[in-house]
Amino acid sequence: METIKQKQVDLSKYNNDWYYPGAGAVKRILWYIVNALFFINPLNPSSALKVWLLKVFGAKVGEGVVIKPSVNIKYPWLLQLGNHIWIGEHVWIDNLAQVVIHDNVTLSQGAMLLTGSHDYKKSTFDLLVGTITLKEGTWIGAKATVCPGLTCGSHSILAAGSIATKDLAPYTIYQGNPAEAKRRREITG
Repeated sequence: METIKQKQVDLSKYNNDWYYPGAGAVKRILWYIVNALFFINPLNPSSALKVWLLKVFGAKVGEGVVIKPSVNIKYPWLLQLGNHIWIGEHVWIDNLAQVVIHDNVTLSQGAMLLTGSHDYKKSTFDLLVGTITLKEGTWIGAKATVCPGLTCGSHSILAAGSIATKDLAPYTIYQGNPAEAKRRREITG
């Protein structure tokens, strides 16, 4: 049997000095502490306090935003939330780049918004970042994942446990890994 010689990723060459998270070390450390105490900690159910803290750290936040316990947000200064957004338990917004969430969006329990990845084809494993935009009326199902650089069109749905690797069309329901369009979303009443 033929042996396949594989090249290993040399993490000693890993260097992403080009990346700047939009805030200095002191602000990032303070946010890390606040995030751990008031967002990730399941004993803090107050959405009003969380909204206020997000604003203090530079997030743009609309009215009627509900943030459930155990939510993890990487950098609030790279977050824009519209009106009447519901963020469920254990949601992770890993926003190394801008995340814009328009009005009337739901992020169900355990959903992940990932703005960063790595170039696995390079030995330097370079960091890749891309913004995420969730248009009005989008619903990201429980434990679903939105990958970097994507836009979820108006009133699109990403079903529970699905992984979006490409933009979602408006009024379309997606499911699977990778998520594929399954049917049109019809809204009545």
